[in-house]
Amino acid sequence: MYEHIVLLKFKEHNGTVLNHEDALKTVNSFKTSIPGIVALSAGINVSEETENTHGYSLALRVTFEDQQACRDYVQHPLHQQLLQNIGPWVEGVVVADYSFN
Repeated sequence: MYEHIVLLKFKEHNGTVLNHEDALKTVNSFKTSIPGIVALSAGINVSEETENTHGYSLALRVTFEDQQACRDYVQHPLHQQLLQNIGPWVEGVVVADYSFN
């Protein structure tokens, strides 16, 4: 198995803010649309440890069958479309990937 964790920080773009709920709806649709995904969870950061969030407001965890499935996901047209849609609002990204049994 292969775990892919992403934290996103957003900014205003042209005087607007990203609708987090719309982004989450799109991400959650990946479960049934992109091959190789075993499990997926995503949500808005509600941590009370605000001094440690550093402005990262959206978190995503995807479990893949293997590392190749993660590579395929990154290039998948639905994932690429999401990146284009949210790109103007993204100020920062943190990614952590690891294998596990």
